[in-house]
Amino acid sequence: MSTHASYKGPADCPAVIPVFPLSGALLLPRGQMPLNIFEPRYLAMVDDAMRTDRIIGIIQPDPESPGAAANPKLYRVGCAGRVTQYAETGDGRYLISLTGISRFRVESEIASVGPYRRCHVSYDAFAVDFEPRAGEELVDREGVLKALRDFVDSNDLKVDWAGIDEAPDEALVNALCMMSPFGVREKQAMLEAPDLKTRAEILIAVTQMELVRGSSPESPMQ
Repeated sequence: MSTHASYKGPADCPAVIPVFPLSGALLLPRGQMPLNIFEPRYLAMVDDAMRTDRIIGIIQPDPESPGAAANPKLYRVGCAGRVTQYAETGDGRYLISLTGISRFRVESEIASVGPYRRCHVSYDAFAVDFEPRAGEELVDREGVLKALRDFVDSNDLKVDWAGIDEAPDEALVNALCMMSPFGVREKQAMLEAPDLKTRAEILIAVTQMELVRGSSPESPMQ
């Protein structure tokens, strides 16, 4: 999906971005992430983003290095997205949607006078993110679909199979990873996968492990 802006490579992306720490959240290039913004500091973040380039970085707190509750330590890799949908509610919230642009690596955190966090980031290690559908021919689509069917059957879920059948491999794999009910570490592994093939393999492996454990987490894959 177009982001209504041109991002052809790392040089097109800002080196300093606001970051939104969200545990269990996964944004991937060209993926769509809806967000309900209500905390004052993140309302301010959205206000500032809308006045500038509309870019916000989604990143997970690192559970192995928790740090302070109000200022948790972060993983080194996140994903930048552009606000492509924006609406205000009558009770002071923002309903926005981010479209993923590229993953980034945090180089350093910047001391900010504002209420939200900002980081100096680099996109150089993720040049592949700017190539739509890169590596699709290597994805085990049947393996992904089998894992999805097994998960759906095990958890008595309903999915839009017609939409899934029509989805290109990149959109399919990334959407399933983003919507999956798995934990912080599993989501981070999917994010940091070097290519689409590896991301699909991680998705399959994590799904199979979940099925073996016999757990049935509440899933948004509906």
